[in-house]
Amino acid sequence: MTTEQQSNAVLKIGIIGSGKGSNALSIFEAIDRGALKAEVTIVLSDVEGAGILNHAIQRDIPARFISAAPFMTKLDGEAQQDYIDVLREHDVDVIALAGFMRIVKPDLLAAFPNRVLNIHPALLPAFPGMYSWKQALDYGAKIAGCTVHFVDTGTDTGPIIIQRSVPIKEDDDAGTLHARIQIQEHAIYPEALQLIADNRLRIEGRRVFIASPS
Repeated sequence: MTTEQQSNAVLKIGIIGSGKGSNALSIFEAIDRGALKAEVTIVLSDVEGAGILNHAIQRDIPARFISAAPFMTKLDGEAQQDYIDVLREHDVDVIALAGFMRIVKPDLLAAFPNRVLNIHPALLPAFPGMYSWKQALDYGAKIAGCTVHFVDTGTDTGPIIIQRSVPIKEDDDAGTLHARIQIQEHAIYPEALQLIADNRLRIEGRRVFIASPS
C-alpha cells in the first residue's frame, strides 16, 4: 500500500476491553459526529456479557467474547493467538485497549507493531498500574490526569502520545477525581486515534512526535 493510499484509507480499529466500555463508547461517538474518521470493525472482551460488548451490539458492530483462560492477569498462549486471528480476520489496522484488565504479551505486539494503544488514568510515568487516580490522591499530588500511549512489554511504560491534566481539588475523593479524569480520557483517546488516521505520528525511541496537519 502506498503512502497516498494509506492516507485515503479509513482507519480500521479493533477495541479490546473488560468492563463497561465508556472509552469504547467515546470512540463510537467520535466516529458518529465525524471527529474520528475511522471504523470499528470488531470489539473483543475477555469477560462474557461485558458492557463494552453490549455497546457494540447496540451499534451493529461485530462483538465477541473470547476467553483468556487459563490465565488470570495476562493475554498469552492459545488465547492470545485467538485474539490475533480474529483481529486479522477483521482487517484491523490499530488496536485500542479500553479498560482491558490484562497484560498484553509480545506476540500481539509483534502482530501489530506500534499499533496497539492504551489509555491510562494518570500522567505517566507517575502512578502506573491499578487505581492510579487513588494512588495520586493518597500520595497528595496536586495534579492528576490521563495518558494515551503505545503499548510495549512493560506495564504502562510505552511511548506517550497525548496527556491531559486534571487538578486535584481539596474536597476530592477517589470517585469524584476518577469521574473528572474520565471526561478527559473520553476526549483524548479519539484524538490520538485520529492522529494515527492522519498518519501524523512518528516514534523515535521513547518520544512520539506529532506532525502539523497537512
